[in-house]
Amino acid sequence: MNDAKRLQIFKIFHHLNPKPTTELHYKTPFELLIAVILSAQATDVSVNKATKELYKVANTPEKILKLGESGLKNYVKTIGLYNTKAKNIIITCKILVEEHHGRVPHTREALEALPGVGRKTANVVLNTAFGEPTIAVDTHIFRVSNRTHLAKGKTPLEVEKNLLKVIPEKYLHDAHHWLILHGRYICLARKPKCSECPIYEYCEFENKTAYQD
Repeated sequence: MNDAKRLQIFKIFHHLNPKPTTELHYKTPFELLIAVILSAQATDVSVNKATKELYKVANTPEKILKLGESGLKNYVKTIGLYNTKAKNIIITCKILVEEHHGRVPHTREALEALPGVGRKTANVVLNTAFGEPTIAVDTHIFRVSNRTHLAKGKTPLEVEKNLLKVIPEKYLHDAHHWLILHGRYICLARKPKCSECPIYEYCEFENKTAYQD
């Protein structure tokens, strides 16, 4: 895919959704961090249901530590892998209190040092909470990038690095959200909605005509 096509794709995304953001509900960087940790292998809808009740009683590291691991589990037990996630969150809260004055750190290195926080989670927090132009390559972004030929790669990290190279700078901050939403609602894994796709004209997916009505 050439730069002209990429530019048109992001112009369209911007036109349709000028201020995209995550579908996870949060009010502070800490709430976002916890929501993203919980969202691994879970839907945003299920996470939002759990955090809606959790954040009413505990929305800071100190308050979650007072809940304790068993108390936290009562709020997140509807989410997959909740035992491991609860354990990681408690340890993360201890680190935040002891090493970061209860605040979420702004650096990738410090974020990735937290239990349950990998590169993808760190990228989400850096982008959404702190406004950095990062790309958190999940299954949606990986699929969309390869299928459209926007930025091909064999691994999430390879796709991330290629996207950072080719996305026009003015669209880099919001690209993460546009690509996730496109993959979640239009460029579906099994049956992409090519007939509804706003970037159909510029997409280089070899089989896209098969999904046109």
